[in-house]
This record gives sequence, structure tokens and C-alpha cells, in this order.
Amino acid sequence: MAVKQQTPYLHLAELTASQFLDIWKHYDSDGNGYIEGKELENFFQELESARKGAGVDSKNGNFAGKMKEFMQKYDKNADGRIEMAELAQILPTEENFLLCFRQHVGSSSEFMEAWRKYDTDRSGYIEANELKGFLSDLLKKANKPYDEPKLQEYTQTILRMFDMNGDGKLGLSEMSRLLPVQENFLLKFQGMKLATEEFNAIFAFYDKDGSGFIDENELDALLKDLYEKNKKEMNIQQLTNYRKSIMNLSDGGKLYRKELEIVLCNEPPL
Repeated sequence: MAVKQQTPYLHLAELTASQFLDIWKHYDSDGNGYIEGKELENFFQELESARKGAGVDSKNGNFAGKMKEFMQKYDKNADGRIEMAELAQILPTEENFLLCFRQHVGSSSEFMEAWRKYDTDRSGYIEANELKGFLSDLLKKANKPYDEPKLQEYTQTILRMFDMNGDGKLGLSEMSRLLPVQENFLLKFQGMKLATEEFNAIFAFYDKDGSGFIDENELDALLKDLYEKNKKEMNIQQLTNYRKSIMNLSDGGKLYRKELEIVLCNEPPL
């Protein structure tokens, strides 16, 4: 098996978006969206030696102690692994556009609003041209100067980071990986995704009058039932937040089949 070439850049104070992505792909070797276990040890070891080379040394002498200190500082949701946005705080990217995203789309509700606005053709995907518009508005909001080549680079980088099946567009759950884990309510549905037939039956059940959409109260009942069926705990506050986030996809309080489908159904096969 070929030995992976060591990715440089760890010693740099500021990375370009592409360099950041190279580092991410190098360490997230199984591509599951986290640096964990052995990957995390390798990353930390190489980060330490890069820091030493740059004349930065931490006070703590032993490896385990340093690693624990490091995780306490950066593993914001304390799940024992590093996600992409946590890494963005360890390795600042140039005009840190990932953190810029986090500041302006920090909650599931804001994310869903942005999704609805930029998925202009209601395809359930954000294509490259829609993504470009989204990033352009985001950078303006953050007062970040950019030019056309830079915008193009950011668009391509985000696609390369999150387009898991390589189809050149982002599904809702692919794009939601930009959110902080604790805010990413779509992750909560990971083990509960429905097949199309199952989804159709459930939608028909809650759309009692056959209007083709469900309202907020019907969505409330649907989510409760879904959680009970999957024996998952959910408190009233969470239910309210999830319902509010999903209703941000609705059209004047009417949640159509297509919109609910992109939240609850399996993604197209990779």
C-alpha cells in the first residue's frame, strides 16, 4: 500500500482554502467528516512537530497530556473527534470563510432559510451557480472583500469538501456539515432516514385532506411519532427548534412533499 505523502502547511499561520482542504482530506482518511482515533493522533503528532519547527512549544511535556489539553480547547462539542469547523479554528484559513459561514448561518433555522433562498429551482440541491450566489452574499454580509477568481475558488473548495458523491451539487445533508455539530439537527435524523415508499405513506397519513402539503401542527405530530417509533428521546424545546427549522423550508406555512422529503428521505445513492 502506498504511503500517503505528508501534507505540508501545518506550520503556516494562515492557509488558503485549498490548502485547508488538502489537510482535511489527508487526515480524514476514511472520509466520514471527522478526524478521529488514529487519524487524530497522526494529525496531532504532525501538528506538534510543525509547531516545534516553527519555534512554538507548549508547556506540557507528555504527549497524552498535550493531546488532552488540545482536545479540551478545540473539541467544542466534546465528542472526542474533530469536525471540519473545529479544525478551521485550529488552522485559520485565509479570510476564514468557514468561520464566516458559521457566524452568519449559525443555527439550523438560518441555514434552512438560506437553503430555501438559494435552491432557486427547488431541485432539493444547490448547484455550483446557486452556491456561488450563496457564498457571494455571505462574504458581502461579513464585509469580506473578494474578487471573481476568489469566489470561484471558494465555490469549488466548498464543493470539493462537501460533495460526497461527486455529482457537482450539494444535497441538504451534505451542505449542513458546515453547521456546528450541536446545531446540526439534520444529523439527528441520520439513523431515521426513510425510504421513498415509507415517506409517501407517512406524508399521505398526515396530509389528511390530500392538499399536497402539511402545516405546522401536522409536522409537529409527524416528528413526535417519528421519534417515538425510533425510540429516540426528544424534549419539547428540541421539537420546537426542529419544527421551526423545517418550516423555514415551507411556502407561507405550507410544507410541500418535496421540501419535507429532502429532510427525511435517504439521499440519492452515492
